[in-house]
Amino acid sequence: MVELLSPAGDIRKLKTAFTFGADAAYMGLPKFSLRANAKNIDLDQKQDLIDIKNQFGNKKLYCAINIIFHEDQINDLKEQVKELKSWPFDAYIVTDIGAMEIIKNEMPDKEVHLSTQASCINSAAAKLYNKIGFSRIILGREASISDIKKIKDAAPELEIETFVHGAMCMAYSGRCLLSSYFSSRSANQGDCAHSCRWNYKLMANKGLEDVLASDTLALEEYERPNEYYPISEEDGFTTILSSKDLCMIDHVDKLIDAGVTSLKIEGRMKSLYYNAVATRAYRKAIDKDPLLSEYRKDLFNISHRKYSTGFFFDKTDEDNISEPTIDGYERNYLFIGIINKEVKKGIWDLDVRFQVKKGQTIEYIGKDVLNIVDSDYTLLNSDFEEIDQIDHGKVQYLKTDKPIEEGYIIRRLNNGEIKSTRVLNKDRT
Repeated sequence: MVELLSPAGDIRKLKTAFTFGADAAYMGLPKFSLRANAKNIDLDQKQDLIDIKNQFGNKKLYCAINIIFHEDQINDLKEQVKELKSWPFDAYIVTDIGAMEIIKNEMPDKEVHLSTQASCINSAAAKLYNKIGFSRIILGREASISDIKKIKDAAPELEIETFVHGAMCMAYSGRCLLSSYFSSRSANQGDCAHSCRWNYKLMANKGLEDVLASDTLALEEYERPNEYYPISEEDGFTTILSSKDLCMIDHVDKLIDAGVTSLKIEGRMKSLYYNAVATRAYRKAIDKDPLLSEYRKDLFNISHRKYSTGFFFDKTDEDNISEPTIDGYERNYLFIGIINKEVKKGIWDLDVRFQVKKGQTIEYIGKDVLNIVDSDYTLLNSDFEEIDQIDHGKVQYLKTDKPIEEGYIIRRLNNGEIKSTRVLNKDRT
């Protein structure tokens, strides 16, 4: 059975990933992960991880130690790896082969997975990495489905992991120098400033003023006539380097048939809400759920740029995503919070992330519940007294007669209007 692998930027996101259907999750260590600005995990959270793994049973947890190490970081790594021997990680994600050897020397029974940062996209490299100790290759995003099949055929014993959803980098598998150049923040040390997402102004001589004033600007590369790269401008600036987001929800079967072992969702820096919606959509795709189309639609309700299929196909119709999306960054829903425990009959403790006012229509979503719409709830303060709004950072409760459960996500439309009221069977697995 193919594995669904979801991001876990912190402990709470880890629980959400498992709750919404992930078979495995990946986290980072402070200093040694390519998401340095994610909360990652603190070294005093070992027992929390053990408890979560015990709670969810047969789930796997991977630890990312995938920066490119400088000489002055090696001793720190050696000391931290000694501590990690007692942690509940099933495998380590590594780019640097020196780091792989350090991990293997301390924990010879643990698996090591090659990070996508290593840019492995051919069978010769994959077999060599396997020979020196890597049990799984996380292929570079540049590998096509045809490449994947050939690599798997050449090394059938090797596990293949590939990204299926989330942000893509304009550089070769993340090997970017823009961030270091513009802001002295190294992408290869997990501190990318996302310079490719910044707004840039096209500077030109005065003779091109009429062209620049056009509403239909596009770039045309000298050796590729009639092949255009459209530029959209807002407030006098444009984002010509900002890539689309990856979305392979319509092609999961093709990836499985090609020999992929693990389907990976990007997003340790993304919200808990994003994690929940993306995880359950791909869970439904893997399980061939008859109501997949309903969950697929919800991928267009989380924050995203225009979707594409990346490098998996040639420039054919398969590159297109059948839902229209704008070229900017869409955010259709506001993430309100998480349902915690039921403290009294119909009264739920909340982890509030965004303000809600009495009377606003909200939705609850769960692993097998597309959405439950609610506008007839009551907001309570820490003394269980009725209040008009709830805010982040306070002890607050929600009273409702809707069939909700611990771990459900609360959201609302940006304009406050809920258009869908469909509830799916939450008992189906």
